[in-house]
Amino acid sequence: MTEPLLVVDVQRGFLNRFTNHVPTRIARLIERGNHDPILFTCFVNVAGGPYHRFLDWHACEHPPETDLAPELARWAAPDRVFTKRGYTGISDALASCLRDLRPGGVTVVGIDTDMCVLKVAMDVFDLGIKPTVLVDCCASTAGLQAHLAGLAVLARNVGADQLRDAGLSRGWLGAPPEASGHPD
Repeated sequence: MTEPLLVVDVQRGFLNRFTNHVPTRIARLIERGNHDPILFTCFVNVAGGPYHRFLDWHACEHPPETDLAPELARWAAPDRVFTKRGYTGISDALASCLRDLRPGGVTVVGIDTDMCVLKVAMDVFDLGIKPTVLVDCCASTAGLQAHLAGLAVLARNVGADQLRDAGLSRGWLGAPPEASGHPD
């Protein structure tokens, strides 16, 4: 049985010069055919929610910011896209889906390593499922230091041996120089 791939918040509102390379890498990962099913989370910043009230942050409320990156949309079956609000990593619906699948492990990729990817991987861990985070298929909108901070916390909390490299980075630790434009 192949392992599910959980793509975390790779949506238009989180694409910037530090993360533009992530959708292309994940598309290449999916095309390898080693993961099934492909599951997605999509962050929605709800009006009146904690981001509005506590941080005065109002992005990612509506499309197009909440739309998945175009490179990944073709794999996003409606019943495989799970909306999350706030710092919720795994919604009840996604937890139920994972319990039904009963996988031994879940591969986690996405944006932001130091926030949403971290929270999702820890929630998968709390469900009793082994999370494997592909470090070259993750990035943080705040840049390389935030990405590395997320990886450090993940190594401590889910195990350093759960952090892997998919071999898609061409040797770049952070976003490759051409990532400000896009393809990696």
